[in-house]
Amino acid sequence: MTKPPLTLYLAAPRGFCAGVDRAIKIVEMALQKWGAPVYVRHEIVHNKFVVDGLRAKGAVFVEELDECPDDRPVIFSAHGVPKSVPAAAAAREMIYVDATCPLVSKVHIEAQRHAEAGLQMIMIGHKGHPETVGTMGQLPEGEVLLVETVDDVAGVQVRDPEKLAFVTQTTLSVDDTRDIVAALQDRFPAIVGPHKEDICYATTNRQEAVKTVAPKSDALLVVGAPNSSNSRRLVEVASKAGCTYAQLVQRATDIDWRALDGISSIALTAGASAPEVLVNEVIDAFRDRYDVTVETVETATENVEFKVPRILRVPA
Repeated sequence: MTKPPLTLYLAAPRGFCAGVDRAIKIVEMALQKWGAPVYVRHEIVHNKFVVDGLRAKGAVFVEELDECPDDRPVIFSAHGVPKSVPAAAAAREMIYVDATCPLVSKVHIEAQRHAEAGLQMIMIGHKGHPETVGTMGQLPEGEVLLVETVDDVAGVQVRDPEKLAFVTQTTLSVDDTRDIVAALQDRFPAIVGPHKEDICYATTNRQEAVKTVAPKSDALLVVGAPNSSNSRRLVEVASKAGCTYAQLVQRATDIDWRALDGISSIALTAGASAPEVLVNEVIDAFRDRYDVTVETVETATENVEFKVPRILRVPA
């Protein structure tokens, strides 16, 4: 039986960003340096396939520091942690490695700088997301107020409207965040923003690629985890860009083939913590059912690389 033709638009950039790449490398190098087990507080990145692979090599994933023994190294995830966590690790004389993405660390430094200047912070982010918890935890309770939507801006109670600054989670939708920033500036004209956009280059680039491929595709799939903020934003961006069917899938086995019945084109991308092997798995699943022509649509070139912490670059 002949397979129906299908054009698959492969978005680029997609998949791993420099921060995720560095975080995974940190766990692997820690295992090489100190042997197993190495403890990791929270998922190192939001991807089950990646986490399971590191667990198989000897990484032990925990939610809180008190689940870690004093005598084994602990790694803090790429999303960042509140200041209290490294302080507690130091008090217990633990070996710890901070895998916080340098672009998240930049937001932490920004928040600290604004606080030292006497400004109260407003954070645009998702409540309960590890990155938001980590950033808000850089300053004392009440010094960082969270807004998630434009509607939240109207209800936020500040100490002094003349002494405010804002920061954002790095994995948000660029367009949605722009609207929230506009609402903040409208209500608080004196509010101070970041020198440079907090939303990271990788999030922005992946969203731009999706905006390019979504309108020309019958459907779009994002390879990523349900708890990955940047992956979920890609689905939203695709829908807003005119794609009638946009879905998040963790693996090829999650594809709803009945929903794709009758399509002649599909776009494919991956969140910043999804490995390329899973993208290839999805392409292979389509090749099994269709006569696939792959067209790569590249909207930006990425060559960012972040160094791993010094503690991993010196012998044990």
